[in-house]
Amino acid sequence: MTMLDAASVYANADPGELAKFSELAHYWWDAGGALRPLHEINPLRLDWMETFASFSGKKVLDIGCGGGLLSEGMAARGADVLGIDLAEKLLAVARLHLLESGQNVTYRQVSAENLAKEQPGAFDYVTCLEMLEHVPEPGRIVAAAARLLKPGGMVFFATLNRNVKSWLFAVLGAEYLLGLLPKGTHDHARFIRPSELARWCRDEGLEISASTGLAYQPFTRRYHLTSSLDVNYLLAAVRT
Repeated sequence: MTMLDAASVYANADPGELAKFSELAHYWWDAGGALRPLHEINPLRLDWMETFASFSGKKVLDIGCGGGLLSEGMAARGADVLGIDLAEKLLAVARLHLLESGQNVTYRQVSAENLAKEQPGAFDYVTCLEMLEHVPEPGRIVAAAARLLKPGGMVFFATLNRNVKSWLFAVLGAEYLLGLLPKGTHDHARFIRPSELARWCRDEGLEISASTGLAYQPFTRRYHLTSSLDVNYLLAAVRT
């Protein structure tokens, strides 16, 4: 049984994580609310991704799309976007906002693994940002992303490194001291080292092409890209 075939055995989702983020659904498009950091880092991430892959005219899949912030951002740059998630409340918020924005996005409640069986090789680009650390088996998501890509297509992941510094900055600092995110947003034990993510990518025929870190400066209250992957980081890989 392959990693993807195992998807037929059980859903690669944590009901507690789905419930936690569903409770935040009504905050999703409030740029100054509980999910303010997502709004602030979204342009940074989009700009970084577009240094490697222009979204204009491309078919893009957003795995773990939540309320649609990234999906709409890519659509605004010319992409034809499919956003998928398993949280019904988040998708309801995404569809409601889509009525206002009119962006070229379609939303579906389907797992990445099942979509990979349904539409293998269908997408130019796949994104999976801030999602891997919230599922029981992140390697299966990487496998699904690889199968969903066209040959030569690119996938972008964003997640958090697992070390003492990331606990200090992303959990203690961001959630409890600075209040940037709701308490309990992250479980440090589920954070993923870059070496682990890179290994999963290589196992699925994905060649790492670039990576960058993302850091927060509390004095200026701004986010910026950094060469350090110690806490938040993004990774780009190409299907060979």
